[in-house]
Amino acid sequence: MSKACFDPLIHANNRLQICALLESVDEMEFSVVKAQLAVSDSVLSKHVKALEQAGYIAVNKRTSLARQRTWLSLTRAGEAAYQRHVAALREIVGF
Repeated sequence: MSKACFDPLIHANNRLQICALLESVDEMEFSVVKAQLAVSDSVLSKHVKALEQAGYIAVNKRTSLARQRTWLSLTRAGEAAYQRHVAALREIVGF
């Protein structure tokens, strides 16, 4: 694991939860993430955009059954940043 590094971008509650959800899967549908966080489309979109602009998550839009669906995945850079952030939190709490 890389050196611990507190990341204020990831630390925001919803963004931390998004990264935690995406870390354990290849990808997750936007609507599933939204349901897990119990937030609106607009709130989730705002956090997704911030993480995407940082290069931490990838957003893929695909059509399925004549509906466009949005899928989210953690990038390698995002996974590394998340792991460093979790390590930093563990250091802070002495875990």
